[in-house]
Amino acid sequence: MSHSHLNHSNDINAVIDAMTYSGMDKNGVLVASKAVVNDNEKQKASLNQYYRDFLERFIVLEAGQRVGINEIEVLALKTKHSEENTIGFKFFTPYFTLSYSADTKYFPELIEQYKNSNILILNVPYVNKEEAKNNLCIEDAIKIIKEVKPRLAILQHFGIEIVKGDPLYLIREVQKATGVQTIAAKDGMVINPLSYSVDRGQRTLQIKPSEQKAEIKEENEYGAKEIQEDAIEETTEEQQETLNQISQTEEPLDVNEAIETKKEENILESNKPLKDILKGEQ
Repeated sequence: MSHSHLNHSNDINAVIDAMTYSGMDKNGVLVASKAVVNDNEKQKASLNQYYRDFLERFIVLEAGQRVGINEIEVLALKTKHSEENTIGFKFFTPYFTLSYSADTKYFPELIEQYKNSNILILNVPYVNKEEAKNNLCIEDAIKIIKEVKPRLAILQHFGIEIVKGDPLYLIREVQKATGVQTIAAKDGMVINPLSYSVDRGQRTLQIKPSEQKAEIKEENEYGAKEIQEDAIEETTEEQQETLNQISQTEEPLDVNEAIETKKEENILESNKPLKDILKGEQ
């Protein structure tokens, strides 16, 4: 949690209560700014003492500090917002890097913090610079995205002027100005972050005799796709003919999938009884 303003922290206790079955199952790690967890002269902490004890642990971070949770490393980012202890987050995973601005006004150091992000999420409440005293505006977002050059930029946290001006239109203008794929967030939106990893560029069916390798996709214990490279046996004449035919199509296909597809077609076209075909394959 980035800071204690009500529109960012009002459901923290309800979420903790729900995910721990009202404390019967201690669960979860909260990573938050100081004002979320600790009282100060101006206000009480967002996290209620009663619900604090339901968590496995909670971690208070200040800008520049890091914490590792399982395979993920979280870096707290510096911000300049009306709440002094607000922090952004940069998530380093084995597959991609994602940065979240939280609420902040523009300052040059932001760009350095966000660099090398595959996915960049910016809170952009305002259209015009004059209104954006403690937050980002569309002009700021364009400046940041141009310099950081993520594979995907997501704009969210829209104010009323952006909503009136049509977020889709404004985001289209941001994409034109930056040359970076940019989308406007909406309620319930889901993306697959692995699709924007640098290591997952589009692959085509281009097989050379000296580079006969196939990708074997397996799910690890976290449900993510891992890619391993194994040498494959020499293709038979029939298999090579199949690959040549499929390589003429518009959509690139996986090599093994292509061969299996052709195998299925042969079964359907064959006049032999199915039991004899299956017996021959064994």
